[in-house]
Amino acid sequence: MKKESLWLGKAKENEKELNRVCDLYKKCLDEGKTERECVEVAVRMAREKGYKELGAALESGEPLKAGDKLYVVQMNKSIALFQLGKQPVSAGMNILGAHIDSPRIDVKQNPLYESDGFAYLDTHYYGGIKKYQWTATPLAIHGIIAKKDGSVVNVSIGEKEEDPVFVITDLLIHLAGEQMAKKATEVVTGENLDLLIGNCPIEKDEDLEKEEKDTLKANVLRILSDTYGIEEEDFLSAELEIVPSGKARDLGFDRSMILAYGQDDRICAFTSLFAMLDADEVTERTLCCLLVDKEEIGSVGATGMQSRFFENAVAELIAATEADSQLLVRRALSRSNMLSSDVSAGYDPLYASAFEKNNAAFLSKGLTFNKFTGSRGKSGSNDANAEYIAKLRRIMDDAEVSYQFAELGKVDIGGGGTIAYIMAKYGMNVIDSGVAVLNMHAPYEASSKADVYEAVRGYLAFLLNA
Repeated sequence: MKKESLWLGKAKENEKELNRVCDLYKKCLDEGKTERECVEVAVRMAREKGYKELGAALESGEPLKAGDKLYVVQMNKSIALFQLGKQPVSAGMNILGAHIDSPRIDVKQNPLYESDGFAYLDTHYYGGIKKYQWTATPLAIHGIIAKKDGSVVNVSIGEKEEDPVFVITDLLIHLAGEQMAKKATEVVTGENLDLLIGNCPIEKDEDLEKEEKDTLKANVLRILSDTYGIEEEDFLSAELEIVPSGKARDLGFDRSMILAYGQDDRICAFTSLFAMLDADEVTERTLCCLLVDKEEIGSVGATGMQSRFFENAVAELIAATEADSQLLVRRALSRSNMLSSDVSAGYDPLYASAFEKNNAAFLSKGLTFNKFTGSRGKSGSNDANAEYIAKLRRIMDDAEVSYQFAELGKVDIGGGGTIAYIMAKYGMNVIDSGVAVLNMHAPYEASSKADVYEAVRGYLAFLLNA
């Protein structure tokens, strides 16, 4: 079924509101380049809309009621927002779920070393990346350093105009004959993704041991001590992420697209958040926006979707509003409806052979639904029920939301997964739904402004009517 470009209709008709939403989205991308930063953005925006931290609300002793807005944060890396409905939580929720981690390069725990006139940070890449894409481009360092005294130092270097940037070097083309003959997976190895951070040795003085050989490393440590008050051992309790430097930018002469780092999956996370915060009316069912960590490496760990973080938050809500009952918790989850909001592979005519065009997602054609994801024979997939899809079609049509159905690519080429199959374990209705993106998992990804706007509209329609 052929879909018309949104730019020929509602995108142009609502251009002022579209630009407002996309400007906010770009601002959130700039402020949220790590999962911790995304949670900070979400908490700030939620509090501005009247949300209260669940633990604090329970400690106040005031009874929770329909319309109350609450949030729960897990280790500063995942967040769940709830707006209580008129029906009990055990009647089920309407849930928007997305992930806020993105492919990147992490700094190791013993990272600092020097070699032949240069100082480096040793790294370990995170998630699925084409390693060669991360060389010879300006990079920034974001994260935290936790010290033994309990203090935490926030780090963000490489974003301000006056900041230095960093780089992973590549071999010059003049000497790269052997390198160019390698497979793409071998052109740059994981061990060669170390970050270049310095070239100036420290000046010898009475503070420097005469036998000190690592003068470049010593100079970096002195700068870190002067700037952040940290020592080398503090790297052991640091979480530092290497990400592309620079802001989200309009793409194209017509400014119809956005080019930015981390749109997988923050394009779905922030549009879900916007929809949740716009849902001001008291609804029959409890609404939820769930933004989680670790999806890119299997949703593992205490902040990933496979943890009990979300289930525990629901249990707290039910204990406070109904009864301390695990049966009611299971009922709440099994009776819920969810959009597992994750990006879809946008059709790229330059690489048309990877797509099956009739079942591809196109930029500027609206919200994308994927009945199933997984790879090849639907391995690792949640496969949504036809009845649930029919209900979503009605909701989107009634709200005049443009949408499309797609698969990730040709059947035997590859595939991918989301958090949908994890939530489906509770017996709830789940389908993958998101925005088509070009260059997925690259340092810079491209999306359509029209799709960003339509995603907010579609997610809000789901929250209010599912």
